[in-house]
Amino acid sequence: VQLQASGGGLVQAGGSLRLSCTASGYTFSNYNMGWFRQAPGKDREFVAHISYGGRADYADSVKARFTIYRDNAKNTMYLQMDRLNPDDTAVYYCARRLRNYGLNILKSYDYWGQGTLVTVSS
Repeated sequence: VQLQASGGGLVQAGGSLRLSCTASGYTFSNYNMGWFRQAPGKDREFVAHISYGGRADYADSVKARFTIYRDNAKNTMYLQMDRLNPDDTAVYYCARRLRNYGLNILKSYDYWGQGTLVTVSS
């Protein structure tokens, strides 16, 4: 199993970025997936989750600004991030959800991508 996150970069406040997470080594369409982020000096936190059927859930801090979606034909999950602000600066990780401890709980996820850095300047 491999998860490859990409799309991070430097953007000004108010701008947009789209992250991608390409999966390989398993049947992508059978699994729920999630995005987490970790800011410097902080714990890794939940950002968004998408079920294998396409249902989306979000952290309150990103609701109405971020959109998670997936293309099962391309084995890829996306995170469209709009109206970014400096508090969104973090390394963003994608992960495969295996267990049912809760979609925002780290130990629900068994495989993680390497992370992609998003920096939002003020």
